[in-house]
Amino acid sequence: MTSTAEISSDIDKAVSVLLSGGLVGMPTETVYGLAALATDATAVKKVFDVKGRPYHHPLIVHVPNIAEAMKWGLFSADAVQLAASFWPGPLTLLLPRTPLAPNWVTGGRDTVAIRVPDHLVAQEFLTKVGSGVVAPSANKFGKVSPTLPQHVVHDLGEEIDMVLDGGECSVGVESTIVECIGDNTQILRQGGVTREQIEQVLHRSIITGLGESRAPGMMKSHYAPNARVILFENLTEAEDACAEHLVHHRTCRVVFHEDVHVYAHHLYQDLRQADLDDISIICAVLPPRGGIGDAVRERLGKAAAADD
Repeated sequence: MTSTAEISSDIDKAVSVLLSGGLVGMPTETVYGLAALATDATAVKKVFDVKGRPYHHPLIVHVPNIAEAMKWGLFSADAVQLAASFWPGPLTLLLPRTPLAPNWVTGGRDTVAIRVPDHLVAQEFLTKVGSGVVAPSANKFGKVSPTLPQHVVHDLGEEIDMVLDGGECSVGVESTIVECIGDNTQILRQGGVTREQIEQVLHRSIITGLGESRAPGMMKSHYAPNARVILFENLTEAEDACAEHLVHHRTCRVVFHEDVHVYAHHLYQDLRQADLDDISIICAVLPPRGGIGDAVRERLGKAAAADD
């Protein structure tokens, strides 16, 4: 493919492209996803190839409602409660898979990741497709996720068929992933639904999952800009460090927003803009722990790990 993908609000056209085996940049409330029909092995392989993503790394199946989700995964009591409380929304559930979930989506694992996005365009798109859609972030693997349709065109424009325009993503960081296997429930990735919200629904403390990567975003390094990311616990330290780099003629920028929800919303745009401006060092201030601040801290930690 040599032409640049068109940004269009034509949902019917996007559905036609998807059902014919094409790839569509799809909006959600978290980030834009690279959508392909989950049951189409050839199309899903193209997603891996375009992103440069390892084939064993599992994908999230996006569906329009809980009824469709239950065709793909086996829901524990906790999973039912979480789905009822947070879907549609920025929550992914990792569940035992049903026979409908193919190996090319699950990475050959016995589990499948599923979510129902809270975005009107995505909802209509998924409803019209009538089947599960894989939609990992629409960017090269390990790099900064896209939150605007223009980001998708910048990263993948010559390798995909179209971008469905849903405007700017409202959350700005990926969904929370919660593993629900039997009586075992744990958070594998922080995101738009907070630990506190999950614990309030389940009426108990929930641990953060450790061990091998078994869901998207569990690798040590991820979400990384070209610039080197250095982390600081407060703004003064970050500003002092940035000033020192500038004295030594290194291009440097501080990234921070006092409002943590604004920080989450703008994080990826800030990282992308630093690259566009040829910034070599980002001094990023970690937000306070708790709430969506945990998701921002996790993303910044993985972005910084790219330099380890």
